[in-house]
Amino acid sequence: MTAIKEASLPKQTQDNLFCERIKVIPPHYDSTDAQSFLNDLDEKLAFKELSQRFAVFAEKHTSLIPFLQGVAENSPFLRQLILKNVQTLIDVMETSPEVVIASTLQHIENLRAESEAQLMQELRQAKQIIALTTGLGDIAGAIPLDTVTKALSDLADKTVNAAIRFCLSDLQRRGRFTPSNESEPEKDAGLFVLAMGKHGAGELNYSSDIDLIVLYEPERCKLSDNSEASVEYVRLTRRLIKIMSERTGDGYVFRTDLRLRPDPGATPLAISVPAALVYYESLGQNWERAALIKARTCAGDIEAGDMFLKEITPFIWRKYLDFAAISDVHSIKRQIHAHKGFGKIRVAGHNVKLGRGGIREVEFFAQTQQLIAGGRNPALRLRRTLDTLDSLVANRWITEEARDELKEAYVYLRNVEHRIQMVHDEQTHILPDDDQALARIYHLLGIAEREQFATSIRTRFETVQKHYASLFEDEPELSSDMGSLVFTGDDDHPETVETLQQLGFLRPSETIKIIRQWHYGRYPAVYTAKSRELLTEITPALLDALAKTDNADEALLAFDRFLSNLPAGVQLFGLLRSNPHLMKLLTAVMGAAPRMAQIVSKRVHVLDAVLDPAFFGDVPSREQIRTGLATTLQQAPFYEDALDRARIFVQEQQFLLGLRLLTGSINAHQMGESLSDLADEILEQILPLVQKQLEEAHGVIPGAELAILAMGKLGGREISCSSDLDLILLYDVPEDATASNGKRPLAPSQYFARLTQRLVTALTAPTAEGVLYEVDLRLRPSGNSGPLATRIAAFTDYQAKEAWTWEHMALTRSRTLASSSSSFTQQIQSAISHVLCQQRPVETLKKDVSEMRARIQKEKPTTSPWQIKQAPGGLVDIEFIAQYLQLAQACEIPSILAPKTSEVLESATHAGIINGDDADVLLPTLRLYGDLVQVLKLALKDKFDPESAPKGLIDMLLAAGHEPQFERLTGLLAQRQSEVRAIFERVIAPVQLPDDK
Repeated sequence: MTAIKEASLPKQTQDNLFCERIKVIPPHYDSTDAQSFLNDLDEKLAFKELSQRFAVFAEKHTSLIPFLQGVAENSPFLRQLILKNVQTLIDVMETSPEVVIASTLQHIENLRAESEAQLMQELRQAKQIIALTTGLGDIAGAIPLDTVTKALSDLADKTVNAAIRFCLSDLQRRGRFTPSNESEPEKDAGLFVLAMGKHGAGELNYSSDIDLIVLYEPERCKLSDNSEASVEYVRLTRRLIKIMSERTGDGYVFRTDLRLRPDPGATPLAISVPAALVYYESLGQNWERAALIKARTCAGDIEAGDMFLKEITPFIWRKYLDFAAISDVHSIKRQIHAHKGFGKIRVAGHNVKLGRGGIREVEFFAQTQQLIAGGRNPALRLRRTLDTLDSLVANRWITEEARDELKEAYVYLRNVEHRIQMVHDEQTHILPDDDQALARIYHLLGIAEREQFATSIRTRFETVQKHYASLFEDEPELSSDMGSLVFTGDDDHPETVETLQQLGFLRPSETIKIIRQWHYGRYPAVYTAKSRELLTEITPALLDALAKTDNADEALLAFDRFLSNLPAGVQLFGLLRSNPHLMKLLTAVMGAAPRMAQIVSKRVHVLDAVLDPAFFGDVPSREQIRTGLATTLQQAPFYEDALDRARIFVQEQQFLLGLRLLTGSINAHQMGESLSDLADEILEQILPLVQKQLEEAHGVIPGAELAILAMGKLGGREISCSSDLDLILLYDVPEDATASNGKRPLAPSQYFARLTQRLVTALTAPTAEGVLYEVDLRLRPSGNSGPLATRIAAFTDYQAKEAWTWEHMALTRSRTLASSSSSFTQQIQSAISHVLCQQRPVETLKKDVSEMRARIQKEKPTTSPWQIKQAPGGLVDIEFIAQYLQLAQACEIPSILAPKTSEVLESATHAGIINGDDADVLLPTLRLYGDLVQVLKLALKDKFDPESAPKGLIDMLLAAGHEPQFERLTGLLAQRQSEVRAIFERVIAPVQLPDDK
């Protein structure tokens, strides 16, 4: 960034120097890596002729070198920035972060680029300087959070404005625009940009996207007579996105999102002010009211933008505090899916933004009270969260103690959020599960020990959650003034009929008849007077909860079926009375997940686990699953009982995981991994039982080896509640082994085929307790025509000489389970690695993969974006891309091999096999697809039909997709599928259906 480099930054007093303000030194433990960094730094400094200046500071300020080593070891991104921007490092040391930030922002303000390429380079280099300066200052404790977030937000403002200024000047050069002021053409151009969210509040986080709305006031536009604002400003906005978001050798400025504009699925990128006003006045949504609290004109015609915001003030800030406003607040709460959940707060894997006790809860704590009272009290109409908390105290909405605790926790969690993002410059808010990756986060905070960090962050999570929970208490149960609820006598009570109709029951007489049966003790669960008394007591709250589902009548029928199968009711009814969460769980299941409701109705025992206090803990670990299953199986007196106990265990665990997903206490990714852990443990512990049964009749083959090869979704640890298990059974025996040593000897091939048959039967045979899993063995060599179990030598030979490309693709997702020895596991993995790392003709491979995708598309045509797996650009496309990349590149880069699709794509990105833009599409889209599929498989047995789907299911999909409206989510799916298909065809080959050839 030449202009900045040549500028002489003002000197400061010794007390203000950055080196004098280093308060935090991140721990670092790899001396070799630290020395390597210093060597690289010395080389870069020498190249820039800065070595002497750096050496003076390093000698005088002994904390500088350890500080830089700690930063470099724990943040690969900042390490790269330091080495790329050593001039900035010297500037920060010789002045201060504030001076470097101010100089950089002033440079952008003064920038008048001659070309788009120059502009893009200058803005990206400015981003690097701000990112490095704020990163160093933040980690060192030399600048507070406010300085960091303001610098990032100011950078976003000035870069967006610089891009608009350039685009308008270009319009002028082409004779399509006549500005009043040529040096600042944006000032009264009628075009303006609203910064939304954290950008609008001046609170951008370290790796934030920026959410923008681009608007124009037709009467202020200074376009030529032959130009239309609706055309020119849409083109300009598209160019703005490119300037800001496109990745070049200098990186990107900000990822830019325009989906918060009015009706983004149907409106252009730039919208006229009259059209926007009509939309907000007639169709504006609750979530848009909340979003516009933080809206701020950040670029372009500031005066026009401020006039627009003033005009929509009545939409954002309601005049009266009434029940409708409070209902709106609850609606917003549901729409942004800020559920309290039941899992206890974690450290590793916890989302510091969206998780329990996270940043979002502080923001919503403040924002909700703003919406309630801001209409009457303009003093509460603030953008920044911390300012809002101060104002809430001043206006006596919260106590000083609550404010102080929330502010301290908020600042701490924002600092943690920044450390998470500083590691790799990723827009993520999740604390790593991996111990080493997690250590980087707390080391960047200056904390050496995990336990100290865990205690510290848990305290903040718990503090936030305490205040948040006190604000959003459960809605009250039905009160007497809501109407009569009388179910005695033979005739329907007229006022009860009216009350039920008001609640939303379309068939009130049938509702009365059902409840009357409960009161008459027609089911085992209500035989006793005590159970009927408890049920009568909870009936109003139960009806209220059922009425809140999408179809109250169907939810009631589902609950009635459930009740009819319940052997006893006192314990459950008592629990429902004392724990409204459980009632909400059950009614949510009845109203949102027909598949789960059917399971509850048929197998009431799955609720036994809900009654266990352990349910309210965290998602079960692999060790907990292993121990729980082993304990269950040990209690079985015989083989068949063990299988039935395993079936019950699996059903309970699947149901509990489903409930956790339903309530938002775990996400779909966690559910997929936990379900895979469950399936893994079943295979690991059921296989020995099956072997023992076989050995009683046929003995053993001394020296034999055995393992299960998990394929497909199980191999990738991504299964759902309804997934089949794709398996291959591999074995080996000594060369001289001819038969087993039992009463009825079998040849090795027969022995292991029989074992496979028995294992499949154990898993798939239906009993009174259902089935464990459906099993698919078609991925074994030669498919259904091949032997049920395959000797490792035959497997290796087949894969090397006979397997089709699609079989090698499937092999990329393999994972070894239940192996008889670590050496056999290694043998299998070596064989598979050898096959996958072969050199392949890339063009032939591309042709094979593309033709296979075309065949699948022809055989399984789709008509909706919601056919997520098979739709063009859907899940299969992403999986095929990952599998293709492995087969094409593993010979050169074996580290790309992994059974999990996301890991493959991440490795391919880091290796430079796929570019950053494609990765930015594929990885988030893969997560989106996986999250939505998990919800759909949990809730439904049949095909998803948006028209007939329960509202509760739609809400779950919106939560999984992080969208406020179903139409937006459907549009997002269609957009992502189009983008994925384009990447597929660019990376591999066009998909041509057989009939198209």
